[in-house]
Amino acid sequence: MEKLIKKIKDFSELVVFQHSVFALPFIFIAMVVSSSQVNGSPWFGFKLLILGTLAAVTARNFAMGFNRFMDRDIDGLNPRTANRPNVDGRISAKDMFIFVLINAFGFIAVAYFVNDLALILSIPILIIIGSYSYFKRFSYLAHIILGISLALAPIAGVVAVSETIPFWVILLSIGVMFWVAGFDLLYSLQDIDVDKKLGLHSIPSIFGPQKTMLFSKIFHFLTVIFWLLFVIYSQSSYFAYLAVILSAIMLSYEHYLVNKDFRKIDKAFFTVNGYLGIVFLILIILDNSFN
Repeated sequence: MEKLIKKIKDFSELVVFQHSVFALPFIFIAMVVSSSQVNGSPWFGFKLLILGTLAAVTARNFAMGFNRFMDRDIDGLNPRTANRPNVDGRISAKDMFIFVLINAFGFIAVAYFVNDLALILSIPILIIIGSYSYFKRFSYLAHIILGISLALAPIAGVVAVSETIPFWVILLSIGVMFWVAGFDLLYSLQDIDVDKKLGLHSIPSIFGPQKTMLFSKIFHFLTVIFWLLFVIYSQSSYFAYLAVILSAIMLSYEHYLVNKDFRKIDKAFFTVNGYLGIVFLILIILDNSFN
């Protein structure tokens, strides 16, 4: 039993399971809004709650597991990542590969039980979210690819509820894309020297810290704009506008932390962005409950 618990902890560390908080709120935001428009109620049912959670978790486990599998050589040369389970021997390459396959098939199986469109989109989604591991080896657009990967969550949420892709969810997803790409730029500042040494492509290694922070600010400005457009086109109300305002404040605070001290990147990355998604979801639920 102790070995099993330890192995579970190792895999949880491998995929940084607690960071699922970034994807989960936005898949549920889309499901809440879609359900309100289609069913007249923000509650989409226990079945979709369970399937939506499983879809988000298996997709993210696949993406992170595949990334760790592909980056074994890179992570071993980076002091910040040298103690990860994919490098220090706690999890073998074979076990990681099996873990990736299990989550890939798990995601497809979940999509099958959702609806036909979800099943059709499941494999293209896996290809997109797995491509991040390759992009950083030849293009600094890898930050955008990571953003697109998480931006698929709201689209998956809407497809689960209504089997359609309305315009408002595209606006929400573009906002998510810029949000994730923006904070990934800040997070990547930690590896600027290693990226240069290993010849990896990242915006920090090519343009330097100051321009990277400027690009991140631009991305997060666009995040707020697209989330505002999402609120307008989804015909949401006061709580949704408040969600956008608070998101802008929290993103500004994130940049304040990083500008003040690069060592605060972890706090800016996890704490601020984690709370942002949760607060956004709560306010969207309130908006659709009382609208």
